[in-house]
Amino acid sequence: MRQFDRRLAYHFDWSLVFLTLAIIAGGLATIYSATEARVHTGFTSNPLVIRQAFYAGVGFVAMILVVLVDYRRLERYAYVVYAGALVLLLAVPLVGSVGNGARRWIDLGPVSIQPSEMVKVALVIALARYFHRSQSTGDVRLVDAIPAFVLLAIPAALVLAQPDLGTMGVIAIVAFSVLFCAGLRLRVIFVLAAIAGAAVPLLWGHLKPYQQQRVMTFISPEMDPLGAGYHVIQSKIAIGSGMFWGKGYLHGTQNKLNFIPEQHTDFIFSVFAEEWGYMGAIVLLGLYAALVLRGLMVAYRAKDRFGALLTFGVVAIVFWQVVINVGMTSGILPVVGITLPFFSYGGSSLTTMMIAVGLMINVNMRRFLF
Repeated sequence: MRQFDRRLAYHFDWSLVFLTLAIIAGGLATIYSATEARVHTGFTSNPLVIRQAFYAGVGFVAMILVVLVDYRRLERYAYVVYAGALVLLLAVPLVGSVGNGARRWIDLGPVSIQPSEMVKVALVIALARYFHRSQSTGDVRLVDAIPAFVLLAIPAALVLAQPDLGTMGVIAIVAFSVLFCAGLRLRVIFVLAAIAGAAVPLLWGHLKPYQQQRVMTFISPEMDPLGAGYHVIQSKIAIGSGMFWGKGYLHGTQNKLNFIPEQHTDFIFSVFAEEWGYMGAIVLLGLYAALVLRGLMVAYRAKDRFGALLTFGVVAIVFWQVVINVGMTSGILPVVGITLPFFSYGGSSLTTMMIAVGLMINVNMRRFLF
């Protein structure tokens, strides 16, 4: 037993931990900078920094607990985890609290949880289990993927009803990433993409007015510079004004004068880029790139299909959220309310993503025990 424990400890992936903690530390510093002008307190007494640090601690404990349990046992309870996430989503319309015009959170006394964050990982676990059991090799046909589409459709519909178009989009993109990794034929992907493109005009009529406005703002932010286009315009000004080296920590004028919207959540990248400039942005994106590449290496080395798909799905969550968040803050993509993983303020997102990192470490540690 001791030899077994030593082998696991020896193969513990510290690089994933250090990369994650480095991004979290940068996020804490930026959250303080983004809120310092409003709360007027020191770093250690800033309530948002304290809460984020608390969730980081909770997430770290949860990550270690996940590492201690063999991920292959998780496969047996994959659908139970998935069902639990659906129950939480179903509870949102009944007991959820409203914030920013949407009902997405469940209050549990001093803390609140956002089930839509948890369902991302739960869906990846369920899809990995399905394709591991039903497909021993690649080359997945459309008929083979129908149950996977059902697993995707249920949480996607529940999240869209909140309404949360951005998270629904992330869930869909991550699911299709897992499908691609599982071996879904390219011609099937092209057919589905064509169908989705043809359905866009039909979907437009079902979007809420503010969602339609976001799309139009993405096409031309200058159409309404003081209204719908204001967020994107100010965000791009902040990023551009950082230039090469940035204005310095706590010296971002767009941030301090409250021109940047949602400074500590959706648009926190704008705050960071204004203060640290192009070089700071490159370092931050480099940390994310290293985390993604390390995760892909873990997926490649995994000794079973479940572990490979599980790790790839987690990597897809991180990758696509970074792409969408940075894209929307820089005006490349529409504003859809997606936070920057590990960096933006948000307890549910941070805790869930640290659990996801624990799953990657788990798969990497146990590849030598088969």
